[in-house]
Amino acid sequence: MPLIEAEMQMLDAEIRILLADPEPTALDWHRMRRAEKLVMRELEKLHSRRPAKRPAARRLRAA
Repeated sequence: MPLIEAEMQMLDAEIRILLADPEPTALDWHRMRRAEKLVMRELEKLHSRRPAKRPAARRLRAA
C-alpha cells in the first residue's frame, strides 16, 4: 500500500476520534493505532529502498 493511502487512513481515523460523540470508542482508538502502524511500515519501506549514501560530487577543474 502506498504511503499516501496509509496517511489517508490515518487522517480518517483522526477525524473519527475528533468527531466522536460523546467520546471515542475502543474501536476508534484501535483504528488510530492500526493506521499509525501502517504509516510507519510504509515509511520504513520507502526509506529502505533509498541508497544508503550518495557518491561524492566531482569538481571540475578550471583550465
